[in-house]
Amino acid sequence: MPHNIEQTLATLINGVQQAGLRVRELVRDGFEVQTKADHSPVTTVDHEVNRILHNMQRLEFPSDSWLSEESPDDLARLDNDRVWIIDPIDGTRALINRVPDFCISAALIERGVPIAAAILNPSTNELFTAVRGGGLFVNGTRVTLAPLHNLSPIIMVSAKEFRIDRWSTLAKTGQCRPMYSIAHALALVATGRVQAALTIDPEHEWDVAAGVLLIEEGGGTVSDGAGKPFLFNQPLPAFSGVIAVAATANQDLRTTLRVHAEQAHLHPERK
Repeated sequence: MPHNIEQTLATLINGVQQAGLRVRELVRDGFEVQTKADHSPVTTVDHEVNRILHNMQRLEFPSDSWLSEESPDDLARLDNDRVWIIDPIDGTRALINRVPDFCISAALIERGVPIAAAILNPSTNELFTAVRGGGLFVNGTRVTLAPLHNLSPIIMVSAKEFRIDRWSTLAKTGQCRPMYSIAHALALVATGRVQAALTIDPEHEWDVAAGVLLIEEGGGTVSDGAGKPFLFNQPLPAFSGVIAVAATANQDLRTTLRVHAEQAHLHPERK
């Protein structure tokens, strides 16, 4: 491997920060919005970030594979141990509406497991980074978490699930708040600013790959909506939900969320 993991992270950080500068330029000067085949929005901001990071990968890591929300899926990645998994803008609707929760999410996967990750919120210029076994950092400063034993934890849930009141059953457990970018929500869980993120809606690998490593390096726990561990670079790069719990949360919160997720799967029509 031409780079050690710290050099790899430094290269990733440089690429993500370049992309963040471009995002801020486009937010200031204006950008175009289009609609994709699945009726979801995409902007020239998404495409620009994708271009910058894909150029970084092709130049610095030419033997690695690439999986991004905004690139055609090259299934040759399945035969490669190393793949970059990128969401150029997670929270595109938040970007369009100028809600400062959208972010750039990027991770390097090796044999199905994230080994380097960066999430940048261009609105706040906060950069969350980690390498496997190296701890969690925000803007270059290590984050150390201690349990808070919060009696009313903040639980981030998908905006759609919040709107239909899917998690009203959690009212006695904590305060549900809508998330407009799951990658950003996972970064907040990783740093203990919120205690959990929960959804049973489908999520793609690029939505969660970076956040999974951040949470694990912050001492938290994260799984899919059925409680299974994540394994990345799959033929169908999607999962059924996310249950993420911060290191600062009470130990029983994860079990509580798992039970509520199971009930919601059994009765999806019930609010």
